[in-house]
Amino acid sequence: MSTGHDDHQGHDHGHHHHHDHDHDHMHPYDPEHHHPHRADQDDSMTYYRLMEEAVRELMIDKGLVTADDIRAEVEAMDARSPANGALVVARAWTDPDFKARLIESPKEAIAEVGHDIGPMKLIVLENTPEVHNVVVCTLCSCYPRWILGIPPDWYKSRSYRSRVVREPRAVLREFGTEIADTRAVRVHDSTADMRYMVLPMRPEGTDGMSEEALAALVHRDSMIGVTEVTA
Repeated sequence: MSTGHDDHQGHDHGHHHHHDHDHDHMHPYDPEHHHPHRADQDDSMTYYRLMEEAVRELMIDKGLVTADDIRAEVEAMDARSPANGALVVARAWTDPDFKARLIESPKEAIAEVGHDIGPMKLIVLENTPEVHNVVVCTLCSCYPRWILGIPPDWYKSRSYRSRVVREPRAVLREFGTEIADTRAVRVHDSTADMRYMVLPMRPEGTDGMSEEALAALVHRDSMIGVTEVTA
């Protein structure tokens, strides 16, 4: 049984939602019904895969693209991984000027470390001692693939997409992340036109570590906001 309530602050139109939850939901952990790490079983995914294949074949038949073009693009997408985002985070931790540019103009700052995020609008959300940010796409699975690679199955699942908005602290606990009651939790809803990436807090005890060593500490889930970085 859960207790508490949702306290929504800053509901922005244009499908850019900030849900600030200051509540606890104390219900038993049930991996069969509540855990977000389940693959998405939505039948609509099969439909979209079929549509993707049909459109691809049609474009090839019409001579708009070749099979080699599509293969090259798929390989380029597959090469994108959370390691790219981890490098960006590590640079922000070690270079205050870069961090300021990253928050102000993410596309230009990320290009400085050799990554092109394309036409996507990206917003970088900085975690602080006062605020913890977490990202979701409630409608589908919009995700900053250019910098974080392929989204995990749990991110696309109905369970995560619906529950993290209603009860973020409970969902975060299932990832082993406990957020203090004095710290706000804000949920950011991605769209087809806008993506989010969390800039996690630098863990204590990492002074003097190189950028490469710091990047090795940063994992995908911390840049979605469901976990924090530890040394």
